[in-house]
Amino acid sequence: MDNTPYQLDKRLVRESFDRAAAGYDDVALLQQEIGNRLLERLDLIKLQPQRILDVGAGTGQLSLQLTRRYKNSEVIALDLAPAMLKQAKQRMGLLDRWFGKQRFICGDADHLPLANDSVDMIISNFAIQWCSDLDQTFSEFQRVLKPGGLLLFTTFGPDTLKELRQAWRTVDENVHVNSFIDIHDIGDAMVRSKLSDPVMDTERLTLTYKDGMGVMRDLKAMGAH
Repeated sequence: MDNTPYQLDKRLVRESFDRAAAGYDDVALLQQEIGNRLLERLDLIKLQPQRILDVGAGTGQLSLQLTRRYKNSEVIALDLAPAMLKQAKQRMGLLDRWFGKQRFICGDADHLPLANDSVDMIISNFAIQWCSDLDQTFSEFQRVLKPGGLLLFTTFGPDTLKELRQAWRTVDENVHVNSFIDIHDIGDAMVRSKLSDPVMDTERLTLTYKDGMGVMRDLKAMGAH
């Protein structure tokens, strides 16, 4: 039985999301729903950021909404996959392109191409599960955040895809489905990286499919296979 966790190859991750970019929005319904819920949290936060970093911006839905919410702020959309950023640029209207302060950077969350203390807010929707070393990821977040800055992120919990994982166990004992980090371990990594006052919570959403092949088709279509 192989219990060795996956060591993610960022090159393969980038290539996978590049291939999926054109049709990503058609299947990423969960990501869109959770992204909207994440933005709703900002209604309770009085921070008026001058510079916002969207880590794992994908096709730019969240970045564009942030640009319109914080009209005087610079929004940096960062993603590992160039094709995703191309989709994000195309999402912007002419007025947003001419008068907006949005920037696009192809880069890795584990090695952010930004200066120390350079952003007021980091927001990341379903991206950190593609980072193998959360201590490194959160250390980078802490490095580029200004003192008093805000980090908001979402990721998948350990019960994600448990039905698919159980189905594969009827085939063999090898690892076929990614394992996701427990919320307590994520919080511990944040503390180790000197991110102060972490607040974590969990929401459970259920997507229903007719069969396992439907799940795997959607995962492949969104580049998450």
